[in-house]
Amino acid sequence: MEDLMKDKIEQLVDYIMKWCLWQFHSRAWDREKQNEGILTKTMQILCEEPVELETPTYRCYWVDAVLLAKGFKSTYPWLAMMEKKDIKLLMKGLKDRIDYLTITGSLNKELSNPLY
Repeated sequence: MEDLMKDKIEQLVDYIMKWCLWQFHSRAWDREKQNEGILTKTMQILCEEPVELETPTYRCYWVDAVLLAKGFKSTYPWLAMMEKKDIKLLMKGLKDRIDYLTITGSLNKELSNPLY
């Protein structure tokens, strides 16, 4: 079961890396906030939960999340067969993986440069 979840996470990572530009912010803190905002809202959309839209930033994340959820649904039909609790686990694993690839595991020294 764990291998199946990892495979699904990697499929979603592959989609993001091919079709989304938002993961390329120039500072680590920007990437952290954006990964959290977009992927949380994507999870809420996929689980048919309410999405916070109170601030311009939240609305910006929501737009990316709507497109990401639509792309995920059309590309990966197995998502429609998952229970909401499993989608939440999948999206948490996806966020952890994206954070690693774009922040903590990145070799880009500009991400941690305080003068940049």
